[in-house]
Amino acid sequence: MLVPITALYAAPLALVGLVLAARAGAQRGKLKIAVGDGGHDQLLQNARAHANYTEYVPLILVLMALLELNGAGAGWLHSIGGGLLAARIAHPFGIGSVSSPARFFGAALTMLALLACIVLLGMQSYGAMM
Repeated sequence: MLVPITALYAAPLALVGLVLAARAGAQRGKLKIAVGDGGHDQLLQNARAHANYTEYVPLILVLMALLELNGAGAGWLHSIGGGLLAARIAHPFGIGSVSSPARFFGAALTMLALLACIVLLGMQSYGAMM
């Protein structure tokens, strides 16, 4: 079975992940730091931006695919996928400051996407059991 809506968002999200990984990797090479941050705040921020991305995006994409396979409406999937993409583009711009609007927007929208997946998948599962 195909999951074209999830795939539509997975591709640009993978590109965002690639950019984040390349940013951290390039800085590691420049500073000659293989592991850790060596006390460099910018490297820590870049590494955490990439790590935070990998902590949430794969899980949400898997949940989106499950929702799609279970017949979730396109509107829900586009809302989750579009919100997640906007969130993950914004989040790295604010990673250096706890009070950054970009960081807040990115984190809040990511959590909202995850919560929407959890609730919708729970509703689908409950409906399937009835």
